[in-house]
Amino acid sequence: MVIKVFLASSSGSTAIKKKQQDVVGFLEALKVDYTQLDIACNEENRMWMRQNVPVDKKPTNGIPLPPQIFNEDSYCGDYDTFFDAKEDNSVYAFLGLPPPPGSKEAEQAAKVLGVENGTPAEEPKADGSVDASAEVPVEERNGDAHGEEEQAADEEEVEGEGEGGEEEDVADEETAGDEALAEEEEEAVEETDEVTEQANAQEEDEQEEADEDRDEEEEEEEEEEEDMEETQEEEAE
Repeated sequence: MVIKVFLASSSGSTAIKKKQQDVVGFLEALKVDYTQLDIACNEENRMWMRQNVPVDKKPTNGIPLPPQIFNEDSYCGDYDTFFDAKEDNSVYAFLGLPPPPGSKEAEQAAKVLGVENGTPAEEPKADGSVDASAEVPVEERNGDAHGEEEQAADEEEVEGEGEGGEEEDVADEETAGDEALAEEEEEAVEETDEVTEQANAQEEDEQEEADEDRDEEEEEEEEEEEDMEETQEEEAE
């Protein structure tokens, strides 16, 4: 199976160039075999890409923009769906490829499969019996262990009666230590709240910047679409 990435080598849109570089760079990092097909210099590639992108995946004007990704003749998606798959650690599933052993995606798939199949039941021994010790309490398996524990507890209680005064002093010290620990925990909670507020403010600023960048990219894409439509009309004439 060959992954096909349709690109525009001479695109004037900075946003499209960044998206193309992101897709190609990530595939190379994963060492995925792929082929680049240029739609700017090859009219056959351009027409094949447009004809094979599903209708429900095309933009409102009906002209899909690069990068577009295929597995052989099967459509995988555009940059947005590729980015979502990358964020979810599901790029191999997006590409229609099996994840390599040891990868995060393979581990996630194994976990999902285990949940769907349920927890495996206890396997029987070679003679067909099941080890009942896993369900039998430790006291019953060890015979008189429970009785010995009770006897030891009684002896400790007798010894403790002679050391009552010392235990009270220790209890007072522990109480004082608990109060100091509680004060430290309150201070730590207050510091954590301050850090959380700062982090939230920073995230809001970053989100605003990301929204502004997305708006600029959308404007550039619209301009690119208009340029391509004008080019097609000129070619048609």
